[in-house]
Amino acid sequence: MAARRNALRSRQRGMSFFGLVFIGVFAVAIFAIGGQSVPILIEYQAIKKAATKAAREQTTVAGVRADFDRAATIDDITSISGKDLEITKRNDKVVVSYKYEREIALFGPAYLVYRFQDSVD
Repeated sequence: MAARRNALRSRQRGMSFFGLVFIGVFAVAIFAIGGQSVPILIEYQAIKKAATKAAREQTTVAGVRADFDRAATIDDITSISGKDLEITKRNDKVVVSYKYEREIALFGPAYLVYRFQDSVD
């Protein structure tokens, strides 16, 4: 019984070097992708905010586009501009729709593509 207890205590516990390297590479990849994704998601929120504001404050197509472009200049929106917006009216409300893509180069021919599509009124 005592010999068995000593054998169990002498077993190594913990992570192997290869396991540690694998976890490290995985963590670096997650942080790299996340670091590039955060600005894209922040820009999406700014686009949604600018489109909502333009739809509520303006009544003409030219007014909505100009208002969006002013907000885009302030918030550093580069993915779309006022001319990319689809502007319609529904029940006397201005509806602003937009659709765009952003991509992150991962490695070689591999990309992570974000596709955004929304409609605000």
